[in-house]
Amino acid sequence: EVRKQIAGQYGGSPHSELALTHTAFPLCFQVPLTEAVEPVDFEEYLITHPPIIESGPLRDLIDFPPDDIEVVYTPRECRTVGQAVPEEGDNDAHVRDCVRSYTEDWRPSYSSYFVLCLVPDLCFSVVFQDDLKRRSMSIDDTPRGSWACSIFDLKNSVPDAVLPHLLDRAPNEEIDRHNEEHRKSHRHRELFALHPALDEEEPIERHCVPDVPKEHFGQRLLVKCLSLKFEIEIEPIFACLALYDVKEKRKISENFFFDLNSEQTKGMLRPHIQTAAISTLARSAIFSITYPSQDVFLVIQLEKVLQQGDIGECAEPYMVFKESDAAKNKEKLDKLRSQSEQFCTRLGRYRMPFAWTAIHLMNIVNSAGSLERDTELEMGLPGENPGGSIKLDWVVLNTTGEGDRLSDEDLYKFLADMRRPSSVLRRLRPITAQLKIDISPAPENPHYCLTPDLQQVKPYPDSRVRPTREILEFPPRDVYVPNTTYRNLLYVNPHSLNFANRQGSARNITVKVQFMNGEDPNNAMQVIFGKSSCGDYTREAYTAVVYHTRSPDFHDEVKIKLPASLTDHHHVLFTFYHVSCQQKQNTPLETPVGYTWIPMLQNGRLRTGSFCLPVSLEKPPQSYSVLSPDVPLPGMKWVDNHRGVFNVEVTSVSTVHTQDQYLDKFFALVHALDEHMFPVRIGDVRIMENNLEAELKSSIAALNSSQLEPIVRFLHLLLDKLVVLVVRPPVIAGQIVNLGQASFEVMASIVNRLHKYLDTSQDMHGRNSLLSSYIYYVFRLPNMDPNFPSPGTLSGLVYRLSGAASVLTLTQRPASLNLNRSRSLSNSNPDISGTPTSPDDEVRSIIGSKVRDTPQTRPLAYIMFCLSLFHEELALQWVVSSGSVREGALQQAWFFFELMVKSIIHHLYFTDRLESPRKNRFPERFMDDITALVNSNLTSDPVFLFNQDLELVERLNTSLAFFLNDLLSVMDRGFVFSLIKTYWKQLYMLQNPTLESLRLDLLRIVCSHEHYVTLNLPCSLLTPPASPSPSVSGFSTHAQDQKIANMFELSVPFREQHYLAGLVLSELAVILDPEAEGSVVSVVHNLLSSHDSDPRYADPEVKARVATLYLPLIGISHNQWGRPGGAQGAAGGAGGDESGEDGNSMISQTVAMAIAGTSASRQHGTFSAESSRSLLICLLWVLKNADECVLQKWFSDLSVSQLNRLLDMLYLCVSCFEYKVTLYFKSKDMKVKLEEAILGSIGARQEMVRRSRGQLGTLGNTERENLRWRKDMTHWRQNSERMDKTRAELEHEALIDGNLATEANLIILDTLEIIVQTVSVTESKESILGGVLKVLLHSMACNQSALYLQHCFATQRALVSKFPELLFEEETEQCADLCLRLLRNCSSSIGTIRAHASASLYLLMRQNFEIGNNFARVKMQVTMSLSSLVGTSQNFNEEFLRRSLKTILTYGEEDLELRETTFPDQVQDLVFNLHMILSDTVKMKEHQEDPEMLIDLMYRIAKGYQTSPDLRLTWLQNMAGKHSERTNHAEAAQCLVHSAALVAEYLSMLEDRKYLPVGCVTFQNISSNVLEESAVSDDVVSPDEEGICSGKYFTEAGLVGLLDQAASSFSMAGMYEAVNEVYKVLIPIHEASRDAKKLATIHGKLQEAFGKIVHQDGKRMFGTYFRVGLYGSKFGDLDEQEFVYKEPAITKLAEISHRLEGFYGERYGEDQVEVIKDSNPVDKCKQDPNKAYVQITYVEPYFDTYEMKDRITYFDKNYNLRRFVYCTPFTLDGRAHGDLHDQFKRKTILTTSHAFPYIKTRINIIHKEEIISMPIEVAIEDMQKKTGELAFATHQDPSDAKMLQMVLQGSVGTTVNQGPLEVAQVFLSEIPSDPKLYRHHNKLRLCFKDFTKRCEDALRKNKSLIGPDQKEYQRELERNYHRLKEALQPLICRKIPQLYKPVLQVNSHRDSFSRMSLRKLEL
Repeated sequence: EVRKQIAGQYGGSPHSELALTHTAFPLCFQVPLTEAVEPVDFEEYLITHPPIIESGPLRDLIDFPPDDIEVVYTPRECRTVGQAVPEEGDNDAHVRDCVRSYTEDWRPSYSSYFVLCLVPDLCFSVVFQDDLKRRSMSIDDTPRGSWACSIFDLKNSVPDAVLPHLLDRAPNEEIDRHNEEHRKSHRHRELFALHPALDEEEPIERHCVPDVPKEHFGQRLLVKCLSLKFEIEIEPIFACLALYDVKEKRKISENFFFDLNSEQTKGMLRPHIQTAAISTLARSAIFSITYPSQDVFLVIQLEKVLQQGDIGECAEPYMVFKESDAAKNKEKLDKLRSQSEQFCTRLGRYRMPFAWTAIHLMNIVNSAGSLERDTELEMGLPGENPGGSIKLDWVVLNTTGEGDRLSDEDLYKFLADMRRPSSVLRRLRPITAQLKIDISPAPENPHYCLTPDLQQVKPYPDSRVRPTREILEFPPRDVYVPNTTYRNLLYVNPHSLNFANRQGSARNITVKVQFMNGEDPNNAMQVIFGKSSCGDYTREAYTAVVYHTRSPDFHDEVKIKLPASLTDHHHVLFTFYHVSCQQKQNTPLETPVGYTWIPMLQNGRLRTGSFCLPVSLEKPPQSYSVLSPDVPLPGMKWVDNHRGVFNVEVTSVSTVHTQDQYLDKFFALVHALDEHMFPVRIGDVRIMENNLEAELKSSIAALNSSQLEPIVRFLHLLLDKLVVLVVRPPVIAGQIVNLGQASFEVMASIVNRLHKYLDTSQDMHGRNSLLSSYIYYVFRLPNMDPNFPSPGTLSGLVYRLSGAASVLTLTQRPASLNLNRSRSLSNSNPDISGTPTSPDDEVRSIIGSKVRDTPQTRPLAYIMFCLSLFHEELALQWVVSSGSVREGALQQAWFFFELMVKSIIHHLYFTDRLESPRKNRFPERFMDDITALVNSNLTSDPVFLFNQDLELVERLNTSLAFFLNDLLSVMDRGFVFSLIKTYWKQLYMLQNPTLESLRLDLLRIVCSHEHYVTLNLPCSLLTPPASPSPSVSGFSTHAQDQKIANMFELSVPFREQHYLAGLVLSELAVILDPEAEGSVVSVVHNLLSSHDSDPRYADPEVKARVATLYLPLIGISHNQWGRPGGAQGAAGGAGGDESGEDGNSMISQTVAMAIAGTSASRQHGTFSAESSRSLLICLLWVLKNADECVLQKWFSDLSVSQLNRLLDMLYLCVSCFEYKVTLYFKSKDMKVKLEEAILGSIGARQEMVRRSRGQLGTLGNTERENLRWRKDMTHWRQNSERMDKTRAELEHEALIDGNLATEANLIILDTLEIIVQTVSVTESKESILGGVLKVLLHSMACNQSALYLQHCFATQRALVSKFPELLFEEETEQCADLCLRLLRNCSSSIGTIRAHASASLYLLMRQNFEIGNNFARVKMQVTMSLSSLVGTSQNFNEEFLRRSLKTILTYGEEDLELRETTFPDQVQDLVFNLHMILSDTVKMKEHQEDPEMLIDLMYRIAKGYQTSPDLRLTWLQNMAGKHSERTNHAEAAQCLVHSAALVAEYLSMLEDRKYLPVGCVTFQNISSNVLEESAVSDDVVSPDEEGICSGKYFTEAGLVGLLDQAASSFSMAGMYEAVNEVYKVLIPIHEASRDAKKLATIHGKLQEAFGKIVHQDGKRMFGTYFRVGLYGSKFGDLDEQEFVYKEPAITKLAEISHRLEGFYGERYGEDQVEVIKDSNPVDKCKQDPNKAYVQITYVEPYFDTYEMKDRITYFDKNYNLRRFVYCTPFTLDGRAHGDLHDQFKRKTILTTSHAFPYIKTRINIIHKEEIISMPIEVAIEDMQKKTGELAFATHQDPSDAKMLQMVLQGSVGTTVNQGPLEVAQVFLSEIPSDPKLYRHHNKLRLCFKDFTKRCEDALRKNKSLIGPDQKEYQRELERNYHRLKEALQPLICRKIPQLYKPVLQVNSHRDSFSRMSLRKLEL
């Protein structure tokens, strides 16, 4: 009833729905993409569409393989040589169960098919030959100077190999076929091996295999005890080691006993030693530390043989005697030795405590738990001794005095003090001894190792070798690991005894411990582990004796091997003895002084814990062992009135005893049921059969109260028992008791507890590793017969869970099962009741041939029938559960889902139903339960859903997805699809962005099914399913077209038949959440990646079928990038220049409507770079693997705009997968240069490419967005962190990237070929072919491998030969591009690339010639391309280009067909012209580092193109670029002005427009140099001729652009006046076009410019000029050349001198270059001919007087400069400087060929003149200069007092050497004898007059400026002035009378004096 109700609630059986799937086909077309379509009834489809193919790889795609679920056997691994099992005996059921649980084989899991569907690691063996050599070629590789001055003989160069048959005429079809064959050979089969998925550490669809349950170990330390040496050796010493945790105050390991005594010393104990077992001779031990901390100590305790005297006395000799004094103390030592021998003989059985020490382990195991070092550590306290072994201070255990007893508390206190040296330790007297131990991390698999139970651990090659002992850990905190091995140990630790109140002598007390199985002394069992140098096991153990102490503390640990089954008679017996140390007559060696005991069982449970026991004075009476000593037995005498006087602790380490009351009770009741033994005693209660049911239910419920640690330890057994109770309800008192619900509830509760408290041991899906390993390895079908504990029962059923086919392992079938008490078959299943009447019939019907038909097989059948219902029972219990149970089950749904799947698979295997049709495998009610579960799981209750945390919802979703994935392997697949659909639909309906990621997770997991491709019916024909078995021939043409369209669109037939693929692609087509975009794309990427590497799909035909599942991907990608903004967003505009008006026409109308009809219409956001890259690689995979005929058919149906969008997408792919070589370049600068070299700089298209590269370049390195399902992880592509990788890794990455680039481009090339074939017959082919060419050229422009380029050139040649008019008539700009690309590749360092590029170039010329009988266009384009290439590329190699030119010549010579035409001559002319440019380029290359020379060469080349305007323009622009790089903005502006003048010159020829400049004359005001651009020579080419002035700049817009650039460069140079002149030319053009906006901008800039002129008045600096002369043969043709260099403003002479000296020094050798320090004329005869001489002189602009009228402003005086001056002082005797009357001066005036600023920064000097000044003229100049300075300082506004005083001081100061007074005295004291000097004398006199006047003005001005503090200074200056004036007065008043004769004389002759006087008067 419940089931019916639930099923009704969740929509009944899906079978009825499936039948209706296809009834109304036409209506189905309306299903939008946001809704899931009805899936095909998969099983029905397979029956109605039998495969046409009988066998072969395609056949395997049709259905799952027969061996999908296999049964294999895998044994369990045991780490010990023998199994640890209890000794044979009558073990109870619980022990048998435990042992079976620890010894049964595991079920590890692997699937031959699952492995195939995982993405593999990279594997490839293709060598990528990139053109790296060319790219990284540096200038230094060219031999210097060797090429610079010589012109190569081109004819003597060696050509590359010519391509065979290149010049043969062959049909286009044959060429295409040949190209395709070559292209398709040796290709990468797996594209995704080169583009691995993002580095997800744990992809969500991958279920990691849980670890095999194994014994727990912590951090393992190997401690080797090498030697122990005291100062004296007189007796045997025994040692033990243990670990202690001070913080926890716990001992954290058992004791390790070792014996380092010599054989001689051991001989002293011979009477007491039995034969030593090898296990007790161990000297090394492995300790395990689960919780390493700073508080762990290794404590070493020493004992010696008991002797008379307390410890202090016995230790005295060790403190007193030194080894060095052995000879001196020989007698004493001998005496001590003989005493020891006596004690050993008599008391050898007893020990006494001696000393202890501790080692702090912090230095070895750091707090993080990792071992710091693996070295031999010799540790000591308190300090370390560097030499040899370490001396340890041993603390002696004293017993005398208060508080000296070493209790545990004291020990912990001492250990804590050890870390900080304290007074407590200082008070103790130490013994010095040397202990040598070695502490290191334990190796992985140590040899000769024994477990704590003395089992030999593999490998154990030889039993006679001294072993290493594994020491059992006592972890201070719980360790949650299930038991996996049998272990049953008991530790007895006596702590203290108080015999203070006991009568009689009892002082030297020892306790004998025995484990008894009865009361007779002979019942002592040999189960006590031996210590060192004794037997493995003994019957008794004695504690150490503390001398003369009635209340001793004990430190002993007695380790006991517990019998597997305990009885009430097992007990531990303690016997207390007084040991007589002195040998007295009639005194026995030991006297018993007390007895006590601990019974081992109490109410059936093991007794452990701390006990304080009373001690009896006499032997216990009969039957004492069943009672506790606490019970006052009659007639017994007790010490201290039966009070507790003996403290002892008993602990157990057992995998049999749970030590938890609830678990014990549960197991006891279950076993009582199994054994059918009633009544059963639990604790104090006897449970009868009639109240067993209530007790059982309460004990199941009480399991929740158990401690977690025991639950985990016995987890496997506990879950097994609960499973049995679910599936097999017991019969109690004749009634079937339904425990299914109770067991299910407690199971859910336990699973949740584990999840909650052990959250560290979970995988990414929240699966607790303990539980997943239980299901994976342990879960078995319950065994029916309680008396049959056979370890083999149904064990070894291997099962691979979640996401793959299951593999079951069957070890063996049970040989005999005994059905003595058959229980009811029903397990709360209403449809089955009663007991089976004839099990034999059922055996035969159910088991079939699986089991041999023997009389004993009956129970197996019974088991199987029972077991088959476990999953059904589980499903039912889950469906009917409610409240907290239901919630608990949902929390850990994965556990129940996986249990259910494993049970299903067992059921199918054992009932032989794996071959049966899937529809008949399960009863309908089970299918209904599953439906109800899935439907109700997440979505039935949205309120529940949103009240839960997101993590739970995600976990639940993941669990369900894995469950559905598993069901696809075993259930009706159509049914599972319908479950997926229902769940999917509900997730969609909830409309929550969070749930978007849930859908994607579901998809990823379901699609990770290993037969995913088969599930999608890849071989089905997408036809309307009206005809059950359609044949292709039956189609009409429309149907054919519809079929093709259906294949490429997400049509309903596509989504129905390729169900899962349809869901994935629909998600991709309608991504609503931009965050989810990366996730959807990665789903597709991962899927394709797994198909690609799957060997099942390696066959190309099969791969083509798989590709059909993804054909709509082309349309979806198309749609993504085919709209405005799409491509630009995804890849920064690469290829996005189509307008894309009809955005969605690519996808069918239905789909477009569906997208529009979604409730949240799709936001057309753009994909992230990483997603774009992933999606594009998926697209390429589809294009690579899809059937070519299908693609061709589809392309032919597409419109022109759709095809163009497809081409844009391919263009994008080229950019996206370009090989990035940034890895090999150290600096960013190199990368920029490389990109320039690759891109070139001609035409607007490159600008676009460059822009797109700018954004696309980040594709490889972008960090990946967080994927929703791994919020804590950020993903990145491999090359994002290149810094920390090794060179080998980087090279490996480069290899992969190179392979990917090659393969991606080849796929694009394949697709282009298909498009060309498709459209070549259509009318609209031109526009498409243009697009094809664009993609081809773009791919050539990118960084490509040699392999790709060969194929690319072959395709390009074929394209040009098929459609020659395309290039030469329509796509002319592309022709230019092609020439540049081909030339660039002609200079490649790789021969094959050059060979193909030169072949392509030759054929291009040839085809151009054939069309029009000349090839002016190609000629011009090639020349321009070459100049562009050499102008921008610094890394191209001219030697290689020369070889290519020679190859082209060779083709020309071999071309017989055109031999009679002018073609060969034209080719030769062109090649020689190119070669000439090349030679100049070589020279340029040599002078790369010499900016002036480089610009000179560029200037020369540009001048050579005077008649070729396009090329001259190119070179002028190259020069402008170079100047800009060096911030020579004025020169860059001049280049642009020259360019503009050149353009204006040719524009005026083309069209006469008044507003345009007339030619370069218009530009004269900007620069006088510009006239050289006049096109007046005879050989000027008319701009009308084709191919001339065709660049983008020879237009009005081009002119405007150049002028704009010039204005901005002038502005940057600070030459604002020139900006005005440029705009004067520009304004009329804009006025003519009425462009107010531009005019407003220009006037704004003009205002800004004039504003700056005002503000920066006096602050502008334009340049400094130097004359540089180069002398010496080393300079070649520059020898004896003189230049004026323009340097940046305020450049000092030293700076330019240092720069040039450094530059030429580096070039010719520092010792070969000399800078001439003076400015005198250079005498070549005095120079060393092998040296290079540089003379540098500072020069200033020189203006004649008349010029100064026009040169008013600072700008005027620094612009259009052609004359410069410098002065050189000299004396007639050859010295530079002399006395005033000897000092001459030479002025040199230089004239340059052009005016500065010019298009270069150094200009040749073309004229030089010299003027020599006499001493008096020099004096006049000096005085005029001084007077000028005074006048300037006086009239300066605002006044500058400091400046004024400085000038005054220099003029009137007394201390001035060669000052004004001295000048006057030298030149004015006498009238010169030479009349020629009269005028100069007079001029100097007047200068002094003016000078004194100026001094007076200055003093007056200074007086007004100074403060009171400077009055004295002023007075001093005035005094000095008056002195100077007085001294000068007579000198300046003396006139030369001859100069003052009357002006008009009567004399008629006019002598020279009169002329002079006249001239004087004129002055």
